[in-house]
Amino acid sequence: MTRPTTVGMLYPGYAAEDDYPRLVARLGPDVALPLVHTTDTNVAHTVDDLLAVGQPAELAAGWRRLVPERPDAVMWACTSGSFVFGWDGAAEQARALAETAGVPASSTSIAFVNACHAVGARRVSVAATYPEEIAATFVEFLAAGGLEVVAFGSAGILLAGDVGTLGEEAVLELAAGGDHPEADAVLLPDTALHSVAWLDALEERVGKPVLTANQVTAWEGLRLAGHPADASGLGSLFRTASAAQRRS
Repeated sequence: MTRPTTVGMLYPGYAAEDDYPRLVARLGPDVALPLVHTTDTNVAHTVDDLLAVGQPAELAAGWRRLVPERPDAVMWACTSGSFVFGWDGAAEQARALAETAGVPASSTSIAFVNACHAVGARRVSVAATYPEEIAATFVEFLAAGGLEVVAFGSAGILLAGDVGTLGEEAVLELAAGGDHPEADAVLLPDTALHSVAWLDALEERVGKPVLTANQVTAWEGLRLAGHPADASGLGSLFRTASAAQRRS
């Protein structure tokens, strides 16, 4: 039996980690997304807490627990715990993780930028769960990645665990409320936010691509591992960008 392409996920706390088995169910048996929790705390969306969970030592400790899975790539599955370091800091964070792991590595915030470019979205709107200060930092990060943010909103939710309790209708309303007529895509950052079961419904609600944190994290990891996954039910990113990757 052929070994599946394996992307290790380093996930802080407990909130929406069950999105990853849902992704695997859609992607099929040739993909594995093993996950370890890098912290047991209910991570607060504050600069100090986010800088703490994204330290190289924390990620290296999580990686050591993934080693038995023999990942082909590894992802720091946290948006705010990467973009809070800034553009250059997030790049260094990923570089250090790749050096530790000996396989390609990235993070959710970097994945958002790459996913936007992959689906041809240059002007985006952001519907963030975070407090406004943290959401604004994500906007700055996207701008550094060559994207124009035409609108952004903040739900003001402090704790990641609280984000994980949001149900389908709340997530659909978050996306619709954050849309803008001039946006090519709507971005829903925060890997604590459930979204995988509703990706097609999200795009139907706003009528354009919707990129969510756990979705782009898996896509980026598979891209780094050389696996252009294409699957139904996972939004435009997995239909169009992955198909383009296969043709290139």
